[in-house]
Amino acid sequence: MALTLKARSTPTRLPDVNFSDYGNLRYLHLGTEWVQGSMRLDAPFDLDLEYVQRMMAWLLFVDPSSVARRHAMQLGLGAGALTKFCRKKLRMATTAIELNPQVIAACRLWFKLPPDDQRLSVILGDAAQVVASPHWQGRIDALQVDLYDQEAAAPVLDSEDFYADCRRLLTEDGAMTVNLFGRSSSYERSLAKIAAAFGANAVWAFKPTREGNTVVLAQRTPQRPKRMQLAAQAEVVQACWGLPASKWVRAFGPIAAEY
Repeated sequence: MALTLKARSTPTRLPDVNFSDYGNLRYLHLGTEWVQGSMRLDAPFDLDLEYVQRMMAWLLFVDPSSVARRHAMQLGLGAGALTKFCRKKLRMATTAIELNPQVIAACRLWFKLPPDDQRLSVILGDAAQVVASPHWQGRIDALQVDLYDQEAAAPVLDSEDFYADCRRLLTEDGAMTVNLFGRSSSYERSLAKIAAAFGANAVWAFKPTREGNTVVLAQRTPQRPKRMQLAAQAEVVQACWGLPASKWVRAFGPIAAEY
């Protein structure tokens, strides 16, 4: 089954938004076959895709008891998975920025995204303008960046200046996670830009998933816990929120040795 929302005519044409169901899974598409997000129909607030789960790796570096007092921001709503998880499972203040109004409508119609409330704010806007504004600077603890168009060829925003703006949004112990994927993108080029903006000693990266997504984490203030500490923290994260964090530690590490 597939359904489509037609984008309204705009000076810059935005893609139509549709979804498809395959068994127990629902997928969001922007008018192409490329998957922009997913939801398990029997567990709509869980994180289904492996790379989306890895976007939560910032939890390895914070006190679990502090999480509910923190603020998460997503640049790019996708199917709303991260936004829903941060608000409902982590009980965090959560802000999502999305350029396409039809994506917001689709998430509310088809992907169980709740209405805005005291903890949730979904903002129609341009992520580049949001991160460049002084309004959010120093206020975001977990910034999750997943910005792709309908062709999924490369990140829409991927400059050193953009990542420097992202760094300015973060609290002192805040972190950014970024999904790097695309037929035309260069992981090495993107990683170099992130390292230039944050400092190479502040950047960690996962090995790619089977689908080719590589999640990179960059910290406002570099931390270098020992592998045993990360493993212990991962067990706590897994017990608290059901994320496969123990697997993360085996596929995750600092990049500084490469620079």
